[in-house]
Amino acid sequence: MRIIAGRLGGLQFSSPKGNRTHPMSERVRGALFNSLGDVTNCKVLDAYAGSGAVAFEAVSRGATQVVAVDSDKNAVNAMKKSVEKLKLNNRCKVTLANISSWSDNNREMTFDLVIIDPPYDKIKLAVIQKLTKHIGDQGLFIVSWPGKAEQPHFDDLEIEGIKDYGDTQLIFYRRV
Repeated sequence: MRIIAGRLGGLQFSSPKGNRTHPMSERVRGALFNSLGDVTNCKVLDAYAGSGAVAFEAVSRGATQVVAVDSDKNAVNAMKKSVEKLKLNNRCKVTLANISSWSDNNREMTFDLVIIDPPYDKIKLAVIQKLTKHIGDQGLFIVSWPGKAEQPHFDDLEIEGIKDYGDTQLIFYRRV
């Protein structure tokens, strides 16, 4: 896999072995960051991080702090190797944890961007709702969602935009 753009654009990173993760496609990831525009100085939460593709893209494009959380040991090990290889230790923290437990243990952490890319076969809306508390003032909550499924609605958030990419849609939310 590769980073699309920014200061690390074109560099390769590891993808975890097996099929327990589904990395966001390069096309969707590129569209996501093109939609976001400038992410310089942003704090980003990459929930269900998998390969870390979203986290690495965010850092490459100027995010100052990224927290990447995944519950799969192989995914976390691959991300940690990539963090070392890309020399991102001071900007990207990789955590092995169930995202719900991580949220409970880090209640006070808020981010400018919370990007959620859950496994489509195990979507838990209650957990995703819980993650909305990590959005900072003026922050965005972005959910990668199955393409033809109805968009979820969350307390205190309104849909700001939807981008459709066939089998995936990106839903952008802001606080009401």
